[in-house]
Amino acid sequence: MIKTSSKSDYGIRALVDLAQRAGDGPVPSGEISQRQRIPESLVGQVLAQLRTAGFVRSTRGKQGGHQLAVDPAAIRLDAVVEALEGPITLGAGCEQDTAAHADGACTGAAAQIGLWADVRAAILEVLRDRSIADLASRAAAGARYQI
Repeated sequence: MIKTSSKSDYGIRALVDLAQRAGDGPVPSGEISQRQRIPESLVGQVLAQLRTAGFVRSTRGKQGGHQLAVDPAAIRLDAVVEALEGPITLGAGCEQDTAAHADGACTGAAAQIGLWADVRAAILEVLRDRSIADLASRAAAGARYQI
């Protein structure tokens, strides 16, 4: 299983919000929090990680806030998820448990390893194929966006 937390959801929503306001100057985290219905403390944490990854720049002070640091079309969802969650991997299972292989506990797992590798590759392909600009465009058109 591919595991993600709410950080990916919140991060993508925050980036889409910033993409929709590109050119308007810095956006305060409180505004993002309200519009996206994300707890403000979590918006700050997620934006800090996105800043470290180079997707966002922040300005302090009364007129401060956050802006995209790069074109939203250049921000691929696989890179966002990896910045927030770490490498996209399959969940723990027999294919990762060498001790289970050694004692014969996972004899049927070998047939599944290729399947899960294919599933991971398909998920990565979808994430690589979508950008923040794609989602912002869909959101502006009133469509619900899906990853």
